[in-house]
Formats: sequence, structure tokens, C-alpha cells
Amino acid sequence: MACRVAHSSFLFLGPQKRPTEDNRIFPQSSTSSGAYLLKWESLPQRRSKQNQCLISFRKNKVVKAVAVSVAPPPADSAEHRQQLCQEYGFRQIGEPLPDNVTLRDIIDTLPKKVFEIDDVKAWKSVLVSVTSYALGIFMIAKAPWYLLPLAWAWTGTAVTGFFVIGHDCAHKSFSRNKLVEDIVGTLAFLPLIYPYEPWRYKHDRHHAKTNMLVEDTAWQPIDPEEFDSSAVLRKAIIYGYGPFRPWMSIAHWFICHFDLKKFRPNEVNRVKISLACVFAFMAIGWPLIIYKTGIMGWIKFWLMPWLGYHFWMSTFTMVHHTAPHIPFKSSEEWNAAQAQLNGTVHCDYPSWIEVLCHDINVHIPHHISPRIPSYNLRAAHQSLQENWGKYMNEATWNWRLMKTILTVCHVYHKDQNYIAFDELAPEDSQPITFLKRVMPDYA
Repeated sequence: MACRVAHSSFLFLGPQKRPTEDNRIFPQSSTSSGAYLLKWESLPQRRSKQNQCLISFRKNKVVKAVAVSVAPPPADSAEHRQQLCQEYGFRQIGEPLPDNVTLRDIIDTLPKKVFEIDDVKAWKSVLVSVTSYALGIFMIAKAPWYLLPLAWAWTGTAVTGFFVIGHDCAHKSFSRNKLVEDIVGTLAFLPLIYPYEPWRYKHDRHHAKTNMLVEDTAWQPIDPEEFDSSAVLRKAIIYGYGPFRPWMSIAHWFICHFDLKKFRPNEVNRVKISLACVFAFMAIGWPLIIYKTGIMGWIKFWLMPWLGYHFWMSTFTMVHHTAPHIPFKSSEEWNAAQAQLNGTVHCDYPSWIEVLCHDINVHIPHHISPRIPSYNLRAAHQSLQENWGKYMNEATWNWRLMKTILTVCHVYHKDQNYIAFDELAPEDSQPITFLKRVMPDYA
């Protein structure tokens, strides 16, 4: 039982240790000098709703406390990792990968068949996405208003499958014909208003610099200086990395993919072609939808499924690469094998999501080698489990996992990895305290 002590003075034998945020007394890292268990004698105790005890003393009450040193488990011990699993909502947290293991060492253990492109399986994934998306549009058209959220959830997930197909094309793992890949990738991204080539260039850098501080183009911790730069920006960041985080990919989409200045000179021509395709789709497709169904039809048939897609885009990405124990490192300290195997998360979702999204959440093998087609990711994952399983981070989607990411993984800290907003700026962090209060904690 954790105890909160209220008294002006009491006897405490041994060095004092500051309790953690939730007032439990336990070691926080392998560098801790030791934890202390307090043995209290004849103390009145009262249990609160939070299972904490508030202990008050009268002036004539003698208090005896004995501090017993307990050696903390090392950060890489099985006991400590299991504790973190329970706390964060993981199924397994991997052991640290040795520094002498290279990415090539890991790739060489994969069977060659997982790299093979199968045209039948590739076009089958296209058929699954087109069929499921068409079914979603039919559901939206026929569903009564109270069933529309279910239809939007299905259609948004189905259109996420289009993204995964374009994703395979960008990694040259869809077809042996590279022109076919560029055409299919561009078309698959059009309903999402995503320019294919700009995204491909940015995404390639994400794979080359996964969990590298500053250089990674996907999720990163907030820079402390940016967080402190202005009160308005701080508030926007807190909302963006708190309650609005499952849709933050919209900001990433808008900021990173339409500005020609963000691309190298040799990339600009292909970027312009992709942008022209996207603007043409908007200029033709949106007016056509509005002409046939009205503004409300545009909201029903395009905007709501698009928001559903961005929910998955944001959620998948942050779950893949964000956890309190997974560090972002500077380029000088970064290790490719550790970042891709040890710093990427495999997460199981309900089977209908896995089918519609073509197993994109079997994500560790994809970071070991982006050339593995989506339909071979499960076979590659099984091989990795057999050879490197003890180093892998794995989870089944749960509310505790999401709550951890949304309420803990915020501002960069070199030693702790993350500091939560409500620790740095409690007066501005009402959105975070609200999430802590209302989000379920089921794992």
C-alpha cells in the first residue's frame, strides 16, 4: 500500500527518497541507489478512494519508522521488464540488443522467400481494398443516421488499406515493374489527398533515421526549448500531443508534403507531378461529389472516412514508435539495429482491422527490411521471433497502452526519454489530467 504522510515532523531512519508521481516507493532506474520500505508500528490508517492512506498524528503520538534498503532490479532484468509491461500495457518488452549486432546480421536470418514479390497476392490486396471500400460507401448510403459511425469506421479502415498498398509501392515491394508501382501508388493515395512522391521521400528518411532525434520524419518527442518558447504554442502542443494526437497526422500531412522547399532539387519534378495529380482529383472529384450529394454528402462520403483514415494513420504510427522505454537518440549515439528491432513495436489489432489494413501492424519486419511485401510480414515476423524474439517489443492493442502514450510520452529528456506535460507545466496541462481521469486503464 502506498502511503501519503501528513505531519510536521516524524522519525525517519535512513536516507530520504522522494516518492514517484503516484506516491509509490519503488526504484525508477538502474542508477538508483536503492529503494526503501517503511515499516510503521501502531499507526492509525484510513483508506481513501485511491487506495492511498493518509496518516495523521497527534502531537503526543510517537512514530517509529525503519528504513530497509532494497536493491533495485537492473533496468534490463526480466523482473523490471515485466513490471514495465504491466505499467505500460505491453505484452513483452524486449531485452536490450547488444551493440555488436548489426542490421545485416538480422536480415541474414530471414528466409529469402519473405522478400519475394507475388503478383497474385499483390493484386489480391488491391481487390480486398477496393471491395471493402465499395462496401463502405454502400453502407454510408444506406445506413440510418445512428449507424453512420459504424459505416464511417469501416470505410475509414478500408481506405487505410489503399494507403498500405501505396506504401508497398513506395518501398518497391508491390511489383517488379516500377512504372506499375508508381501508377498504382499514385492512384491508391488519391482518395486520401496524399501526394505519393512527397510522402515516399519523407517516408524513406523515416526508415533511414528511425527514432533518431531531429532527423526522423515521423513521431518525435517535443523539444524542451520549443515547449517553452511561447505560451500559445505550448497550449497547442499540449492539445496536439494529448487529446488530438490520434489525428495529428493531418498536421503532418499538411505541413510536410505540399511545400516544394522541403525537397531536394532532384526530387522536385516528381513531387510536382504528384501534387498535380492530387489537385486534379480535388478539382474534379470534390465538385462531382458535391454536385451529386450536396455538401452533407461530401462530409458523409469523403470527409468522415478521411478522418477515420487519419485516426489509424496517427494511431498506428505512434504505437509503432512511441513508448516510455523506447529512446530517441542523437545521430552520434544512434544504432540502426537497435532502432529497427528494439525500438519498433509489434501490436495486434482485431482481425478485421488487420485484414483491411494488410498486416501493416506486423511492423518490426517492415523496419528490418522495407522490401518485404505486406503479405509476407507475418512469415517474416515468425522468423524474427524464432531468432531474435527476446529483443522484441510486442503488445495487443489496449486502453492502457493508449493512455500511456497520450499522457506520458511528451517532452524529450535524455535520461528519462520522456517527461509528461503535467510535470513541466501543470497549470497548462488540463487536457492531460482530463485524459488521465476519463480514459480507461484496461490492459
